[in-house]
Amino acid sequence: MTGTGPTEAFRAARDTLLAHREDYQTARARFAWPRPEHFNWALDWFDRIAEGNDRTALHLAEEDGTQTRVSFAAMRERSDRVATWLRDAAGVRPGDGIVLMLGNQVELWETLLAAMKLRAVVIPATPLLGPIDLADRVTRGAARHVLVRARDAAKLDEVPGDYTRIAVGGAGPGWLAYEDSRDAPAYFVPDGPTRAGDTLLLYFTSGTTAQPKLVEHTHLSYPVGHLATMYWIGLRPGDVHLNISSPGWAKHAWSSFFAPWNAEATIFVHNYTRFDPARLMAEMDGAGVTSFCAPPTVWRMLIQADLGLLRRAPREVVAAGEPLNPEVIERVRREWGVTVRDGFGQTETAVQVANTPGQPVRPGSMGRATPGFEVVLLDPVTGEPADEGEICLDLNGPDGRPAGLMTGYRGDPEHTAEVMAGGYYRTGDIGSRDADGCLTYVGRRDDVFKSSDYKVSPFELESALLEHEAVAEAAVVPSPDPLRLAVPKAYVVPAEGWEPGPETARALFAHARRVLAPYKRVRVIEFAELPKTVSGKIRRVELREHAAHAPGTEYRE
Repeated sequence: MTGTGPTEAFRAARDTLLAHREDYQTARARFAWPRPEHFNWALDWFDRIAEGNDRTALHLAEEDGTQTRVSFAAMRERSDRVATWLRDAAGVRPGDGIVLMLGNQVELWETLLAAMKLRAVVIPATPLLGPIDLADRVTRGAARHVLVRARDAAKLDEVPGDYTRIAVGGAGPGWLAYEDSRDAPAYFVPDGPTRAGDTLLLYFTSGTTAQPKLVEHTHLSYPVGHLATMYWIGLRPGDVHLNISSPGWAKHAWSSFFAPWNAEATIFVHNYTRFDPARLMAEMDGAGVTSFCAPPTVWRMLIQADLGLLRRAPREVVAAGEPLNPEVIERVRREWGVTVRDGFGQTETAVQVANTPGQPVRPGSMGRATPGFEVVLLDPVTGEPADEGEICLDLNGPDGRPAGLMTGYRGDPEHTAEVMAGGYYRTGDIGSRDADGCLTYVGRRDDVFKSSDYKVSPFELESALLEHEAVAEAAVVPSPDPLRLAVPKAYVVPAEGWEPGPETARALFAHARRVLAPYKRVRVIEFAELPKTVSGKIRRVELREHAAHAPGTEYRE
């Protein structure tokens, strides 16, 4: 790609993946990360594809039936106005941190593009956050500006600091009104080039085990890194893509921002207050959704509904966030005639491992390394490559350090050095590899435990329980045992129509005896709601603590 500009280099890499979207081996062999010295995705990519482009870039469907469609050309103009206004009226300068706490609304996409054009640093935040979490983001993120919905403005009353306050939907005393940006000039002039290695995003992780880490991404790592995510989903120009994810979390940037617009596809969003599978499928039909991504929780709720309500199934369906259980994949395949393809990644990365389009999906497998990523399994004890071990990225592979990897953890050089030690990025997740190179997720390194000296994978047991019609959700943790050291204990959320109690527990114990080896069997069951982070991930650390010290009503085999 020598001698080409950043836009041309990016397009060439993208088109390589599009050309070989169902030919995994060729895609891996021919793809190389574009690594321009200067790159601003909003200016060098989005504005280029948006020029004179009247196709829909963003389509929002509201609960009250309201439909909003914004073309690529209009989104370019609106983000230019916002960028100019943020610079001239709000004083946003290159390197300034902006806490961005909006819902799925047009202003979110406008501001993300505008901040990128300004070379500001975006600190995404979900509107579910309260004052304590916001104060942490403002302080540790060194934020100089906060942009929120008017309904959330009062939360900032308890957050000290000298930062500009901007509200969408009405501004009170001391607040700037976002709506004033509509009168700003329609053409934005950048005040300097963007270095590809400059910081673009600071993501606070969901904190399933400890205080959220502050993950730093650049103008290269997420915009370019999510070419791999585009490839995994199977997106094509002109597609209509629906991703169910809340703003403020990395998966929203993955599949509701970078990956679709990398492919020149339409982003479709259905806003709702309470999940309604029938309404969702009606909206999918109405919008002509061609690709669909959802977390396992949504997939599990969908299969409890009538999947036949969807008249036209998407061409591509994928899942990410946590591993998807095989029985869910089979149910969707029977009803929709398409296969849900798992993908594995983290806030720290783009998608690293995935079942990609056109490749056979093996039950329970999350696929193979995506183009541009070299995945190695390292034995947690010896640190040597193994068929089962910690999922790691080789930082010295044929194409060098993968572009879709964070810079590190802001303000925590010790932890950054720890996870990057020895020329590998260490994910903290355990996987196994078969003879064909397909990877299967085993569990978080901290979640796998021993029972009678046998290693137990909570995910495997949870998948087995979810095969039973009585189980809506399940999480397995070790429960102390004087003989075996620990035995598997399942926290179970009963499916509709099943009562928590001894009869349901007996049915689940019988099911576990049928489908699991004796050393893996669930020995204790407790019916309870599962503690989760605000991003929806199960906090197993709380369940382990509860099982060890404060169990509730338990049923034992």
